[in-house]
Amino acid sequence: MSSLTQTINAPNGVSYQQPTGLFINNEWVPSSTGQKLPSINPATEEEITSVHAATAQDVDKAVRAARAAFEGDEWQSVVGTARGKLMLKVADLVESQQHVLATIEALDNGKPYSQALGDIEEVFSVFRYYGGWADKTYGQTIETGRHKFTYTVREPIGVCGQIIPWNYPLGMAAWKLGPALACGNTVVIKAAEQTPLSILYFANILVEAGFPPGVVNIINGYGSEAGSALVQHPEVDKVAFTGSTPTGKQIMRLASDTMKNITLETGGKSPLVIFDDAQIPNAVKWAHYGVMGNMGQICTATSRIFVHEKIFDAFARAFKQYVAKTQVIGCPFDEKTYQGPQVSKAQFEKILEYGRIAEQEGATILAGGKIAESRPNDKGFFVEPTIISDAQPHMRVYKEEIFGPFAVLVKFSTETEAIRLANGTEYGLAAAVCTSDITRAHRVANKLKAGMVWINSSNNSDFRVPFGGVKQSGIGRELGQAGLEAYSQLKSVHLNLQLTEQI
Repeated sequence: MSSLTQTINAPNGVSYQQPTGLFINNEWVPSSTGQKLPSINPATEEEITSVHAATAQDVDKAVRAARAAFEGDEWQSVVGTARGKLMLKVADLVESQQHVLATIEALDNGKPYSQALGDIEEVFSVFRYYGGWADKTYGQTIETGRHKFTYTVREPIGVCGQIIPWNYPLGMAAWKLGPALACGNTVVIKAAEQTPLSILYFANILVEAGFPPGVVNIINGYGSEAGSALVQHPEVDKVAFTGSTPTGKQIMRLASDTMKNITLETGGKSPLVIFDDAQIPNAVKWAHYGVMGNMGQICTATSRIFVHEKIFDAFARAFKQYVAKTQVIGCPFDEKTYQGPQVSKAQFEKILEYGRIAEQEGATILAGGKIAESRPNDKGFFVEPTIISDAQPHMRVYKEEIFGPFAVLVKFSTETEAIRLANGTEYGLAAAVCTSDITRAHRVANKLKAGMVWINSSNNSDFRVPFGGVKQSGIGRELGQAGLEAYSQLKSVHLNLQLTEQI
């Protein structure tokens, strides 16, 4: 056990024991080959620790543990109310260790500690929410005739393979674990390569809460090896994935051989449409939050900002000033910091490259587009928040998901044009509208091709409300009551009440 934990001392004075192994059957085990992957602090570019990386053999071990738990008497005997109590215990433990978990996410992901605290609050809130749903997965009776009794029952799907992203590591894990466990499934969850630490620490909370062995198994590893093995495993009944659209397509292909149930939450290039009657200060505030929050690493980021030509210049000036004032770049543990580093060197370099692409394609850079001059000690993956104007629909910065603090401003003249431009994308995850005309707000919201629409705000989602997209932004919904439907399936039972007498 000692070789599978490491003492970590964080810059904010928090010291804790970090698990570094694979969590299978409520035990910490090494990789079958001993292979590891490093966890890098994106603020310093230094290695925090290294964790064991699962092989296909390790994935098979985890899946078999989940299958045995699903079919075993111990988990099968845990009825909905008891499952709910276990989940409420998890929520209490997460809340009691909120500061440690937030520290881990700030250290491993680079997000400001103050923002990480909010992420962890969502984790225990999601577990409480779905803990309350655990004994409320009802079926129904269906009248079909006097001589027949017909009813449905809602059952768990089975073993669920879940793959979480790096932008909200433990938050996205809660989105998936909450409904899966509430419905009675068992899980093998794979951490993102870049941010494995918080979900590993969370594993011990599951044990302390009293979850039986094998119900939740947590693995680290590379997507090409561990992820592929998990998606293709014949004993995995469902796959849930959050990440990029190209990877989502690959997962669909891999899962198709065994016809797995899938939920995909993939990419976006979401529009924010600002009409000339919008309150500019409010529009500026939400435009900023919608694309600059979490270092721009948000799948629903409203990164294409369409502004009516009458207020375009006024909005652009106000937006640029607001970003310069608000977007304080610095150490994640500095209470003044709003923007920490990007999660990795690859993401850092990708965003800088898009700044160069914008110039090459003829767009105008109003702000940013380069390495942040204020980055501490000239280290870390810090970029300046970038604002682009004069972008055209054919440009890469207009079409492609950048996943950073990178806003593209575009003029429009009419409502019809705004809707056409907003919908002119392969994505359909989210959209937003700013206007003082409530009738127009609803009219435009109905015409936007997106799974979610905000009116006079952006990206203020809620775990009680379904989350998901259309087109190439995914399949299915997470959160809210809809999240339960993704982790349960209906069985119909036909009872014949008119028995034939024996001869």
